[in-house]
Amino acid sequence: MTDSRLSFKEMCARFDVTPRTLRYYEYIELLAPEKDGRARFYTPREVARMTLILRGRRFGFSLEEIRQWLMIYQQKGTQPQLQEWVAMADRQLQALSQQQEALSAAIADLRALRDTAVADLAKLPPQT
Repeated sequence: MTDSRLSFKEMCARFDVTPRTLRYYEYIELLAPEKDGRARFYTPREVARMTLILRGRRFGFSLEEIRQWLMIYQQKGTQPQLQEWVAMADRQLQALSQQQEALSAAIADLRALRDTAVADLAKLPPQT
């Protein structure tokens, strides 16, 4: 039977994270690898948690929000965790929508200013 655990180096490579990041996630109790002396080994549970952590970061959640959400499963189970996930997702979707609107406005403004500069350049005599 093969060992389904990943070494520290394998975990870093699998998720394309630095050793510092992995150690930090352990320090703030997002991950709890098995230890054998100084070696760390990551079980399928830790791999799944890392997947959730990185997905949460991609969606803009703070590490503390992710940590609290992961703790809900340990303390209360699946249903409360899923209920909290829906609430968190709703809040984040609203925040991302506001950011998207602000970004769209900034892009439109920048395009307009660029177009004005292009038109102004066209009116100037060529430099020799």
